[in-house]
Amino acid sequence: MEHSISEVARMSGLTSRTLRHYDDIGLLRPVRTASNGYRWYGRRELLRLQRILFLRELGVPLTQIGRILDGDRDGVAALRRHRADLVAHRDRLEEIIATVDRTIADLTGQAHLSEEEFFTGLSARRDDLRRDVEARYGAGAGEHFASADAVTGRWTREEHEQAAAQGRRLLRRLSDARSSGTAPDSAAVLDLMTEHYQGVRLLWPADAAAYHALADLVTGNPDQRAMIEEIDPLLPPWFADAIRAYAVRRLGYVPARE
Repeated sequence: MEHSISEVARMSGLTSRTLRHYDDIGLLRPVRTASNGYRWYGRRELLRLQRILFLRELGVPLTQIGRILDGDRDGVAALRRHRADLVAHRDRLEEIIATVDRTIADLTGQAHLSEEEFFTGLSARRDDLRRDVEARYGAGAGEHFASADAVTGRWTREEHEQAAAQGRRLLRRLSDARSSGTAPDSAAVLDLMTEHYQGVRLLWPADAAAYHALADLVTGNPDQRAMIEEIDPLLPPWFADAIRAYAVRRLGYVPARE
């Protein structure tokens, strides 16, 4: 059974204009376009649209969604991954909501909240990142979180804020380079990436292969991607390409041939 673009818009909650845009960028092609220009969609296209909306809900940019969908051969396995990501996202939100509720109760005198509990739910994001790193790169990579904690645990609040501000400044400079059309593997960008690599090395003794693999975390970890997108929504995939280019051209990493 085929559905008109207006029917698909009604079912999905999108506008016809959005669906036309998805067609224009090659993200969601209709099964056919009639001689009068009307677009028609079948079951296969509706299932693809469903997955697009799942990934949008997770904050994945449209430029990445197309690559993800086109690279998935097993639709059921992909849906199971999407479900796991959505459940993890829901659990993080529920933890943060619970912390907000406890804080409200404390401020209104209904309960007492210790200062350490102020950050329950928020610190869980770091635990999620550690688990993601271990899943991608092995338990050894996750162990470096302990050494990083030993370093940053001695920092003052001002030092933490200074490091965060320095990271944001670097991302803005990289964003300026991207928006000006500079290639992520250009000499100017690789010079900027030296600062990023040195910052990573302060907390994690990443070699060329590990730094190259870090690019997957930039686009694949929802929290890391969201943090970068706050600076520039289009930056994550470009930034990931710059990391890979730096690993290859400045650190001598040789990617495995497929």
